[in-house]
Amino acid sequence: MKLEINNLSVDINNTRILDSVSLCIEEKEFLVLLGPSGCGKSTLLKTIAGINSVTEGSMVLDGTLLNDVPAHKRGTVIVFQDIRLFPNMSVAENVTYALKVKGVRKNERREKARELLGYVQLDGFEDRMPSTLSGGQMQRVALARALAAEPKLMLLDEPFSSLDENLREDMRSLVADLHRRFGMTTIMVTHDREEAFSMADRLAVMFEGHIVQTGTPEEVLSDPADDRVRRYFGKTVLQGN
Repeated sequence: MKLEINNLSVDINNTRILDSVSLCIEEKEFLVLLGPSGCGKSTLLKTIAGINSVTEGSMVLDGTLLNDVPAHKRGTVIVFQDIRLFPNMSVAENVTYALKVKGVRKNERREKARELLGYVQLDGFEDRMPSTLSGGQMQRVALARALAAEPKLMLLDEPFSSLDENLREDMRSLVADLHRRFGMTTIMVTHDREEAFSMADRLAVMFEGHIVQTGTPEEVLSDPADDRVRRYFGKTVLQGN
C-alpha cells in the first residue's frame, strides 16, 4: 500500500519533535528511516501507527486519511525492539491473538499459527512459552504475530538492536525474505548504517525532526545532500565516492 505523508508535524509535551515532514512510500517498497538518536525516527513510525497524534499535516494510506483513524483500524502493525510478547500465552496464542479478537475459530487459529511459525523457522514451537525462548526466537514470534494481522503496512522499530551480530544478520535475511514473500510495504527504523544499506530499497535520512535526504543507498552515499549527511556517514560516504 502507498503511504503519503504531507507536511507532518508532531508536538509531544509542547515540544516539536517532527517539523513539516513530507515523504512518499511506494507500494511494496522497503524504506529505512536512518539518522542519529533523537532525530525523530521512532516518533514518525509511532505516528504512522497511530500511537502519537498528528499536530499538523496529513498521512494518507492507499487513499484513506489516517490522521483520526484509531490505531487498530489503520491496517498497520508495529514490531518494537523490546518485542512485547504476552508472557502468560503460548507461542501459538501470541501469534494468533489478533485472530482471536476477530472471532476466528480455535482450530483455524492453530493452523494459522503453525503456518506462520514455519515462515519464521520456528516449526513445532506452538506450545512453548515465551520465557523458554531466546531473544532471537522471541523476535521471530513477534514477526509471526505481526504477519497474522495481515497488515497493509509493516513498521519495524529497531527490531534487531537487542540481538548479537550473528543473530542480527540472520534476522535481516529473514525480514527481507518475508517482505518479498508477502509483498508488504515496510518501513524500518534503525541507526545502524550497514543494516540500512543492506536492506533498504530507499533511505530517508533524518536530522532534528526533518527529513534531509531520500534516495537509494547508492544515491545517498555518492551524493550526500549536505555536510550533516556527509559527516554522519563519514568514511562510508568517502568510500562511496
